[in-house]
Amino acid sequence: MFQSIVITGASSGIGAALAKFYARPGVTLGLIGRDAARLGAIATEVRAAGATVVEGLVDLRDRVVLTKFLIEFDAAHPIDLLIANAGVLDGRRADDVVETAEIARSVIEINLIGAVDTLHAVLPAMRKRRRGHIALVSSLAALSPLADAPAYSASKAGLLSYGRAMRAAVAHENVRISVVCPGYVTSAMTETHIGNHPHKISAEEAAVLIDAGIKRNKPVIGFPAALYLPSLISTFVPEFITRMATKGIRFHVAPRR
Repeated sequence: MFQSIVITGASSGIGAALAKFYARPGVTLGLIGRDAARLGAIATEVRAAGATVVEGLVDLRDRVVLTKFLIEFDAAHPIDLLIANAGVLDGRRADDVVETAEIARSVIEINLIGAVDTLHAVLPAMRKRRRGHIALVSSLAALSPLADAPAYSASKAGLLSYGRAMRAAVAHENVRISVVCPGYVTSAMTETHIGNHPHKISAEEAAVLIDAGIKRNKPVIGFPAALYLPSLISTFVPEFITRMATKGIRFHVAPRR
């Protein structure tokens, strides 16, 4: 059983559901988020379940602050499991044909660079101890890119490739790395996704599936099956068929508040 767990993006959605899932006496949780009120509310629930909580009000784009928090947390509570879950969905607005360059840069900085920085802040200590598990939360968009959110798709594809490569690189040191590829999950993120959400599941269901995949040390934890399997073969499907199949799930993104 994991006793020291860090979760980024813990103030809502999958991150909050995972925090509650793992909360129990004897577990120490490092919860990282950007919204103080929401993070505090999740921390209160987790403490009520008997877990010890260390809150980190951190923007992943601030590499110095992020690294400092993670190193200090690990020194006090050697991390068994890191779940790099924080991320944003952004893309084409309602009146646009494509996303802007500014949106693209911001999404990649948070979703890809922020996750890579998170991993590298924790990985050296895990390698030294020769134990630990890191889960990088990507998306099914990594396998089947979204025309309305190219940078989001690219950032998640980059994270998938990075995680799979790093898994092979450190496997001999008994450090495990998995990449999570969810479909539509109920969260604040999907509320900004104005369009259809086929096969959407709750964040609580996602947490159970992620934990099961981590315990099995799966290299890629993809779900739901109804979307994961088609996403795996989408690269080999002729483009015109892909366009027809995805026509019903085109969307735009509401501006972030």
